[in-house]
Amino acid sequence: MKFVSSSGPTIECELTKMASMTAQIPTSFGHELRACLRCRLVKTYDQFRESGCENCPFFKIEEDQERVVDCTTPNFNGIISVMDSTRSWAARWLRIGKFVPGVYTLAVSDALSEEMQAICEDERVQYIPPKR
Repeated sequence: MKFVSSSGPTIECELTKMASMTAQIPTSFGHELRACLRCRLVKTYDQFRESGCENCPFFKIEEDQERVVDCTTPNFNGIISVMDSTRSWAARWLRIGKFVPGVYTLAVSDALSEEMQAICEDERVQYIPPKR
């Protein structure tokens, strides 16, 4: 989508840029929903298996079906949809302000395994375990 400004030059719409950086939206809201244990992105089991986690590509979930179970959980509370994470006070409050737009959970109940936590350390990405 392009717009022409009153000054003349064509300006690419920011929505076009954001569309390429958006997480998949869950295709159903049944029992097959899972949340990433690191970033809390919510998708179906099949979506994680096919395309992994957009915020955590270093887990390589799409390359190993067992990683879907290792890196995601069906045990979570609440859902929030984030369209513009950089401008959302809720996204900042939930500490998901630097993640791609998508559907997130408010809280997960499970923690990443030590093996997956080691991958986070190796990649120098922050992992905050859930509060007990």
